[in-house]
Amino acid sequence: MAEVRYESASRIYPGSDEPAVNKLNLDISDGELLVLVGPSGSGKSTALRMLAGLETVNDGAIYINDNDVTLKPPQDRDIAMVFQNYALYPSMTVAENMGFALKQAKVQKAERRARVEEAARILDLTDYLDRKPKNLSGGQRQRVAMGRAIVRSPQVFLMDEPLSNLDAKLRVQTRTELSDLQSRLGVTTVYVTHDQVEAMTMGDRVAVLDYGVLQQVARPRDLYSRPVNRFVAGFIGSPAMNLHEISRNGGSDLQLGSYAVPMTAEAAAELAVCSDSSITFGVRPEHLSLVSTDATDGVSGVVTVVEELGSESFVHVRFDHQGDEHTLVVRDVGETQTDRDDNVRVQVSGPTHLFAGDGSRLG
Repeated sequence: MAEVRYESASRIYPGSDEPAVNKLNLDISDGELLVLVGPSGSGKSTALRMLAGLETVNDGAIYINDNDVTLKPPQDRDIAMVFQNYALYPSMTVAENMGFALKQAKVQKAERRARVEEAARILDLTDYLDRKPKNLSGGQRQRVAMGRAIVRSPQVFLMDEPLSNLDAKLRVQTRTELSDLQSRLGVTTVYVTHDQVEAMTMGDRVAVLDYGVLQQVARPRDLYSRPVNRFVAGFIGSPAMNLHEISRNGGSDLQLGSYAVPMTAEAAAELAVCSDSSITFGVRPEHLSLVSTDATDGVSGVVTVVEELGSESFVHVRFDHQGDEHTLVVRDVGETQTDRDDNVRVQVSGPTHLFAGDGSRLG
């Protein structure tokens, strides 16, 4: 078991002026599953590869259990990595693939077999030990890759988008199995994904990166309810949070179209002393509701798109705001009665968020 610590760790690729990872400070607890998430180019895979020893740390340091591993080669870090493409040997059986690293380490054959069989039992692969990878499904191949990591009993698991090659249904099933497996094994795990739904459903904590800079690290529920800045607010959540820039006309009241934006007392107090000429208002689709056009309160608009998913629908409502056309996405639970071109009103029915001109959270 292990704790992992990044201390102002940076990576600058040759020929680039901007760090791919910029002064990353991050503590990962013993037994924790921490997910690194962000858009393409955010530095999440580079940060993982720095921990694995596959990328040079140009500045700062990385520790595993208070041991400085910054300059150690990968084989001396006691980590096991699971890749996106499985990297199985096609000529070997499942058992041989899982035990290959142990064979290279000259582990005795009897112990090797025992550890492979135990990992196969955990991963429900016992009946497949004599098969070749070509005779397995994508999900089974991914479990073999996991088994190859498990038999080594490493201090840290590193997983680089391990589910991205699976179809949508199998991906959901396998991420549940992975999360349960990690919890039972209790091995510290750093998991990289670009899929924020995957991050939110799997991680004990989630670290959000953008352009190599750590934006926020928190439990999934805290990322959702209190994003620290506009980037995190827009990245976390599916569909994304509605974000609208509101020009201020003096005073502390904000209007979205003709609707007075509700806000907490804390946010109102910070807004009163904020000198920014424009403020970003945010509200999640599930915290909006459609009401009758007879209502006197709410944003008045026209439905442009209805995405029906059966148990819920996402209704896109176009409205006028400060002379421009804007859109609010509303989550409508159940079978919606709303159609395209309907005139509707949208009311806020849950928490709202305000962000200053620099993107930082107000309140």
